[in-house]
Amino acid sequence: MEKYSYIANSEAAYIEELYQKYQQQPDSVDLSWQRFFEGFEFSLKYADSKPKLNGNGAATAEKPVSASHTRKEMEVVHLIRGYRQRGHLASQTNPLGPRKNRYPELDLSDFNLSEADLDTVFEAGIEVFGRAATLREIVTALQKVYTGKIGFEYQYIRDRKAKSWLRKKIENEFLNFNPTIEQKKRILEKLNDAVTFENFLHTKFLGKKRFSLEGGEATIPALDVAINRGAELGVEEVVIGMAHRGRLNVLTNIMHKPYEQVFNEFEENVVLDEFSDGDVKYHMGYESQIETPEGKRVSLKLMPNPSHLEAVNPVVVGYVRARADEHYNHIPGQDKYDPVLPILIHGDAAVAGQGIVYEVTQMSNLPAYYTGGTLHFVINNQIGFTTDHEEDRSSIYCSDIAKIVDAPIFHVNGNDPEAVAFVMKIAIEFRQEFNRDVFVDMVCYRKYGHNESDEPRFTQPTMYAKIAQQLNGRDLYLKELTGRGELDAQIADQMRAELEGELQDLLQKVKQKQLPYERPKLERDWAELRRSVPEDFEQSPETGISKEVIEKVGNALSSLPADFKVLKQIEKVLEERKQIFAGEKPFNWSAGELLAYGSLLAEGRTVRMTGQDVQRGTFSHRHAVLHESETNATHNSLAYIGEGQGQFEIYNSLLSEYGVMGYEYGYAMANPHALVIWEAQFGDFVNGAQIMIDQFIAATESKWNAMNGLVMLLPHGYEGQGPEHSSARPERFLILSAEYNMYVCNITTPANLFHMMRRQLTTPFRKPCILMSPKSMLRSPMAVSPMSDFLEGSRFQETIGDTYADPKKVKKVLLCTGKIYWELYDKQQKD
Repeated sequence: MEKYSYIANSEAAYIEELYQKYQQQPDSVDLSWQRFFEGFEFSLKYADSKPKLNGNGAATAEKPVSASHTRKEMEVVHLIRGYRQRGHLASQTNPLGPRKNRYPELDLSDFNLSEADLDTVFEAGIEVFGRAATLREIVTALQKVYTGKIGFEYQYIRDRKAKSWLRKKIENEFLNFNPTIEQKKRILEKLNDAVTFENFLHTKFLGKKRFSLEGGEATIPALDVAINRGAELGVEEVVIGMAHRGRLNVLTNIMHKPYEQVFNEFEENVVLDEFSDGDVKYHMGYESQIETPEGKRVSLKLMPNPSHLEAVNPVVVGYVRARADEHYNHIPGQDKYDPVLPILIHGDAAVAGQGIVYEVTQMSNLPAYYTGGTLHFVINNQIGFTTDHEEDRSSIYCSDIAKIVDAPIFHVNGNDPEAVAFVMKIAIEFRQEFNRDVFVDMVCYRKYGHNESDEPRFTQPTMYAKIAQQLNGRDLYLKELTGRGELDAQIADQMRAELEGELQDLLQKVKQKQLPYERPKLERDWAELRRSVPEDFEQSPETGISKEVIEKVGNALSSLPADFKVLKQIEKVLEERKQIFAGEKPFNWSAGELLAYGSLLAEGRTVRMTGQDVQRGTFSHRHAVLHESETNATHNSLAYIGEGQGQFEIYNSLLSEYGVMGYEYGYAMANPHALVIWEAQFGDFVNGAQIMIDQFIAATESKWNAMNGLVMLLPHGYEGQGPEHSSARPERFLILSAEYNMYVCNITTPANLFHMMRRQLTTPFRKPCILMSPKSMLRSPMAVSPMSDFLEGSRFQETIGDTYADPKKVKKVLLCTGKIYWELYDKQQKD
């Protein structure tokens, strides 16, 4: 292509590179480029005989292909790429009016073309149609696809296979997209459900907060498409996380929570027991199983969540990972992530402003946190409470966070439910095909203020003047369908009347007779467990193990594969482990901890641990994963205990507290039979996850009747490292403790650590456990335990007596624990 060196454009080098590859091996380039280069070479070879078409399709006089035409061929290629890259900037996605000019630079003149070229045939049409086409055809098609009611962003994706797949799906399917009459009726039905339900609540419960979905009603048909199409592609479970906006609508019209239960909550007919505080109706979760129109059964779970926006995100994806690990890990020929779909529903201000969104997105492709891709759906009502979007982000789009993981983004006009349905279909297909995140940004509006009693015109008078002129989603779509002669308005009237009648009858029943309160049911995997009672805490259960199990675990911890070389320091660690597990030395902290994990694994339990530097341990004490000194190959010692053992997963986390703790909390919520542990690098840093501690760990059982057995290890103690590396703030956890909601521990011996860990899976209930774990004690020759303290019949000791002091001489009793105990013990021995 040297003879076209006059193309002074950044794309020329790319095209030349492709052409060179094509010349050497045609199959090495995408099929569309193969066709383009075939046509390009054909036009050069038969330049003297190739006819052109005039505007009427008739043959014109034969002319040779000139250098000018060849240049324009390249410019048309650039125009096509321009629409693919920047067409979204000109898309008509705002239902309230024209969008701000983002200078997409898609005019013909931007590509050295003019209207005089519109009826010229270009081989570049192969890129769009698979054949040569006039510039007019090319531009018309590109405008329909890229500057209509959908804005597609995907050209930044580096995976060529994914990008090519998206391009073909978008250009081929959307150009010919026309839902069947049945599909259109389904969309209308879901819009009718959404609108009628909101109108009913608005008229029957005046002044009650409900955080209406009005203005974004297309959310309901959108989720309906995602679930139904997902089921066709192998999805068996859908786990949803969302905030308060539209939640009641999703609960009833997607999750199928009975309408009368919602009315009961509006009537405030909820009586709680002495250990429950409950929560507002738009925070509660729900589980159900539905059957799709195609006869597929799908389990749905809407996670409970606090008012802290986006805080539920890591919990959702952690839950999904646990479901995939536990239930779909051994199905031949199936990716374990395909059957479980996480859907995160965001608000526009929150997805742009809340840092947890970045953390969870950054986690999405890491081995420790991979879930096979999340479907993100943004209800973009173009405002955050009273804050305009110009004030709540620096980026053009609220969804720009997607680009850090090369996730495609589909911006869509919420007033076009068919376009919304199309992008949700493409989104779920992309997720199932590539197991990666995908974002849908539905641009809509909020009919009322932040809640129904709020006055939005105080701060957005012009915006709400436009909103006042809008038809609701159902009526707008019905007008379109009847205008096209595709549906009789009587069908929609009948839909509305039937649902209104049903809602009125159910409300009347609730008013006549209060429904008994139904406590949220424990999930199926929790069926063998129960809620705790005060008597459960009078004494810990026996958690000791046999000497045979100790030897079995010790052998795994002190052995290496053949030809696996380690550093001299690690050789010493392994030798000491041999001595400990042979009974020649007492158990130190590391041995006690690893024995706890190993003994549970030997019983077939899952043990999962993540956090910063946990494989080695911040203080080089754990060495759970060993590294070959010459190749850096790794050896996970506890994965080799024996046949039938459980899965031991230990991952170094990204530098995050909030997101990672939330993820592990979600994992523990899904699998009560796994020991799930999060360790802070230093306990001082735990406050980076304070929202997760306050809103989930300390309060979930009381608010949402959801137990959780997450263990938190927080290195704690004054060791002369200053105010940032000394305290896990145990007083904060003690303040949060009430009504047996969690264990807060500061343990003194390795044996008690062992029993504490095993107790987490031995009791018939689950509680979070927060441990102020040691630092200097890790290597203290005093802080050790004999093997007898681990054997059958032993248990966690709430108090450990002083066997050294003479009771007759005691004048003062000090109750202490952990590092303080050993410092006083040392002083006692010296004196």
